[in-house]
Amino acid sequence: MLKVETSGGVARVTLDRPEIRNAFDDALIAALASVLRELDADEGVRAVVLAGNGPAFCAGADLNWMKRMAGYRYEQNLADAQALAGMLKTLDRMAKPTIARVHGPAFAGGVGLVAACDIAVGSPEAKFCLSEAKLGLSPATISPYVVRVMGERAARRYFLTAEVFDAAEACRVGLLTAVSPSEKLDGEIEEMLKHILQGGPQALAKIKDLIRAVSSGPVDDGMIADTAKRIAEIRVSAEGREGIASFLEKRKPSWHG
Repeated sequence: MLKVETSGGVARVTLDRPEIRNAFDDALIAALASVLRELDADEGVRAVVLAGNGPAFCAGADLNWMKRMAGYRYEQNLADAQALAGMLKTLDRMAKPTIARVHGPAFAGGVGLVAACDIAVGSPEAKFCLSEAKLGLSPATISPYVVRVMGERAARRYFLTAEVFDAAEACRVGLLTAVSPSEKLDGEIEEMLKHILQGGPQALAKIKDLIRAVSSGPVDDGMIADTAKRIAEIRVSAEGREGIASFLEKRKPSWHG
């Protein structure tokens, strides 16, 4: 169901249901949420790469799961939806930087996984579709993350038309950070990881929290005061002092290990 490999401070989490194109059900959602929480609490993990095994990244919901849900009452549907929403929130709120490795199709909920990661790198073979409307449904639980990265205008088009679009278009609208040839996809991700691992672990976590804070409100006096408070706090932290000292002393900081 899931493969987790950790090496050099990087955890690689692979959706491992290639026979059904890594479609997820309630069991996979629960397992992925649990793994993400464990990795976020592991001080030895500095970054997380989310990938898929087989021809697809993630085809969205498992058909057998959908068949079961068709007979659910409202309360059961609500519990299922809350579990998916909670897993996506866990991925989005991880203190560790996250990278989606999108080598093939990502449909429906799979698009949500891509959007909830900090960085998403795809191959030209990657395809995307927000297909819910054609099933008489709505991309509700993934919408906060997809609208955030794509913007309202692009979301209006692809939520309403349920068109399939390619990696180049995904990059243009912001769903993908970069597109790289298949044979260079892992190299591109490794290069990004090399830069990420040069950053202070606490600094990276605080930067992620900073981005959430400054992107969710007006640039008013309260926000300006908050940003000043944040930099003052990190300057006097142990990691901040070590980073500045290492720069002045022309040496690598302690977290380079």
